[in-house]
Amino acid sequence: MGFFKIKSTIILVLILCSTSIVSCKKSKNRSIISENSMESFSVTENIKGPLIYKNSLASANNVKDWMIEGPAQLEFKNNWMHMFSPEEEGHHVLWCPKDFPSSFIAEWELQNQEPDAGLCIVFFSAQGNKGESIFDTNFPERDGVFKQYTKSKYFNNYHISYYANGKDFRAKGIAHLRKNSGFHKVQIGELGISEYSDKVHKLRLVKDGGHITCFIDQRKIIDWFDDGQEYGKVLNEGKIGFRQMKWTHFKYRNFKVYSLKKI
Repeated sequence: MGFFKIKSTIILVLILCSTSIVSCKKSKNRSIISENSMESFSVTENIKGPLIYKNSLASANNVKDWMIEGPAQLEFKNNWMHMFSPEEEGHHVLWCPKDFPSSFIAEWELQNQEPDAGLCIVFFSAQGNKGESIFDTNFPERDGVFKQYTKSKYFNNYHISYYANGKDFRAKGIAHLRKNSGFHKVQIGELGISEYSDKVHKLRLVKDGGHITCFIDQRKIIDWFDDGQEYGKVLNEGKIGFRQMKWTHFKYRNFKVYSLKKI
């Protein structure tokens, strides 16, 4: 009888320890982003350097050298680029062809056209494991399936989900930052774009080496430092891409990328 009592106690202790470890890990990722740094929207405005890329996204000619992966359709109306998948056929990614430096500020405007459901993600610092372009002809073709981007054997990236109201996960709402390859959830941020918002929103993504912040309408939703150790080395230069799940219809305009001032 005493043996079983001791055994039960040991099992209970192991369960509590395991729960504690999991809770600590979640707690780390759920830390209040305002505690990570004092960087505000106005601070990022002050470190904005020269413009290195500008695209109005107003016409097909503006994106003739951009790369679409997956069954997406682009339409251009009133100086906006609409992106969606006809008949909700599949998820998709639209890549800017330019490689951006390790430190930058990217901005764009967007508006939801189908608030019933959808999910928007931005990939950045996307580059091959050996410094290759993500469009290297030796890499397998991609068609918008998520694991091709988050668990690739060929390239790495960061990604932020800033609008999340998928038909599979309704009104998740909260922004997430992940580091890939590996699909590591490195930060659970603040509320992104509201699931039923029909307003025009302006996003600002700031990457200063390993320090990543993201703002929606000047409100900070992500603030995280990559120490280059826990999840591998800091990802540096690379491409930026916009991903949507198949239920999504957003329109985009005025994509701009700036270098950072050296202070």
